[in-house]
Amino acid sequence: MKKSKAYYRGCLLGGATGDALGYNVEFLSIDEIKSLYGNQGIRELICDESTGKALISDDTQMTAFTVDGLIWADEKAKIKGIYSYTPCLFYSYQKWLYTQTGSFADEAYDFLLKGEILRWEELYARRSPGKTCLGSLSESINAKYGTIKDKINDSKGCGAVVRAAPVGLYFAGNPKLAFKIGCESGAITHGHPSGYLSSGLFAWVISEIILGVEIEFAVLSGVEELKKWRGHEETLAAVEKALALAAKVTADDLDPYEGLVSIGQGWVGEEAIAIAIYCALVYRHDFQEGVCLAANHSGDSDSTAAICGNILGAYLGSLEIPYKWIKEVELSDLMVQGADELLKAVKSRLD
Repeated sequence: MKKSKAYYRGCLLGGATGDALGYNVEFLSIDEIKSLYGNQGIRELICDESTGKALISDDTQMTAFTVDGLIWADEKAKIKGIYSYTPCLFYSYQKWLYTQTGSFADEAYDFLLKGEILRWEELYARRSPGKTCLGSLSESINAKYGTIKDKINDSKGCGAVVRAAPVGLYFAGNPKLAFKIGCESGAITHGHPSGYLSSGLFAWVISEIILGVEIEFAVLSGVEELKKWRGHEETLAAVEKALALAAKVTADDLDPYEGLVSIGQGWVGEEAIAIAIYCALVYRHDFQEGVCLAANHSGDSDSTAAICGNILGAYLGSLEIPYKWIKEVELSDLMVQGADELLKAVKSRLD
């Protein structure tokens, strides 16, 4: 059983460091990356001159707001005895919208201004915020937001899956519920099945790994759940391809980078989760190598490296993340605080 601070912290710190690594090369081709950082690509965090920190993107920002929503739902349940995870996540994502635009979708949401998370100045920085998330949240008035049944759009971008790791941490040991809430939280902004099902699968995988299940077994059991959901075909095909390619690399029949690029570029949900799973399996005992592989490609480098970092961080623990990276990455204190709050909520719920 891995329910300890090191693994909860590892998951969120791993995601943040992977995000920061890939953020420097997002939108660059692999040839451009190599021309800037050498034949091995980017392998170290790059600190901003003005802040002295390695900057995170909107991926980590929204992960922080996912933590906020889950903790809020947990606290409300202690008072009312009713869990309302998805509405609380929606309102927390409205807080993120406020940090990026200066307003909520609806004046009725002004009560959210009292939220403690809004005191973190770094969350107000605009780091290429996803257009789908901005647009869908801006349209969600009168407490109405995207659901699996009532889709807000047909987007399958990776903006939903990349923020879902805290769902898996909160529902440690209950992967079925993690999958469900992961899907519901994804559907708030992304209406295509490949957008929200990849989010559900990711939450399942983290829920299993955090309790000591091997990465591959966590993925395989998650795939069985995935098959039960309508519209699962694209996500299933991408993940099964990732599993097969990782096995070929392990058998020395395939170069790791060649396997990665054959999966895709990671701009959409099914490709992002598949790339992250692939890289985590190829380098399951080496955090730095795993996230470096996930970041160095012609695609959504920060998202794929962030998801891979979440997986390997939950699997290996924070002590296996380069300490220099933890010290350098922006919002590391918030990641630690969020991880500790999630673990405390889990223990309280299970006791």
